[in-house]
Amino acid sequence: MELTSASLLERLRDQADPADWQRLTAIYRPWLVGWLRRHGMGDADAEDLVQDILVVVLRELPFFQHNRKAGAFRAWLRTIAVHRLRDALRARGYRPTATGDSAFLDQLEQLEDPASVLSKQWELEHDRHIVGRLLAMIEPDFQPATWQAFRGVMLDGLTPRETATALGISVNAVLLAKSRILARLRQEARGLVEED
Repeated sequence: MELTSASLLERLRDQADPADWQRLTAIYRPWLVGWLRRHGMGDADAEDLVQDILVVVLRELPFFQHNRKAGAFRAWLRTIAVHRLRDALRARGYRPTATGDSAFLDQLEQLEDPASVLSKQWELEHDRHIVGRLLAMIEPDFQPATWQAFRGVMLDGLTPRETATALGISVNAVLLAKSRILARLRQEARGLVEED
């Protein structure tokens, strides 16, 4: 795979390559569907809503201006999700009853508030999912020994020396593997997951 200096978001905004759209969908669809399901939406409704969200992202991404603040894209995506969810509820004539089903609307209001606990949860889950998906996507681009060294230090919590001993390689080789994969991860994650 040839690497470019442009992030996925920049490529999508500038070139609209179908492969990049498929990559964005492969990264985001599972997380969005799962998030909606965990927060009370049925399977079919979650799938439909995620499709709507991704259509809006496709249409509006060329106009998205990243303000270089941490979390700009995930906040923009959260806003799109909230608006699409409100539209979907309106279209279905959703009216909460006094029996407690207004909890879903309460969650929607919390999600809209960037300072709420639910918004903070959105951000944390977003970043964890995106990093996990990106790691899975880039793993085949590295030799197994390089990946094992990275995994030992970064995912399994071993020291570089412990990892080197377990793999029968030098500490320097472990540190080099860690550095190479982290550099690639940062490149892939740029704009999607920002360091706060």
